[in-house]
Amino acid sequence: MYRGLAKLVGMDVLKTGGTFESEVATLGEHWDAYDFFFVHYKDTDKAGEDGDFDAKVAAPRALRRTGADGTRARPDVLVVSGDHATPSILAGHGWQPVPALLWSRYCGADPVTAFTERACAAGTLGRSRAPSHALVMANARD
Repeated sequence: MYRGLAKLVGMDVLKTGGTFESEVATLGEHWDAYDFFFVHYKDTDKAGEDGDFDAKVAAPRALRRTGADGTRARPDVLVVSGDHATPSILAGHGWQPVPALLWSRYCGADPVTAFTERACAAGTLGRSRAPSHALVMANARD
């Protein structure tokens, strides 16, 4: 679905291997050729749908270990969020707000030091059902 949508809006869909690590390698190989990347990390969503709380907690930590969290690549704008909540207690999609992280040289700092629903709700972005696309684009000035 994501690949089809990307093609529909005119994005190139790059060939990758079958693992998230191979997607990260592809991102690195093509970093200078594109202005925008969409990387889909399914592990947190899958763990929630499976009702596996421990895997849901472990998934973001595993993402960080891949280097795909943006800290090594130094992008102009980095957004980390989800398209919906998937609480493991529901073992399915939920209605709860999702945490969102927005970083750019324009966004300023806030006191949030953890990427959790509660911590992010106390941040500068506050609570919303999904990150504002206008807010994201406002940080992509160059």
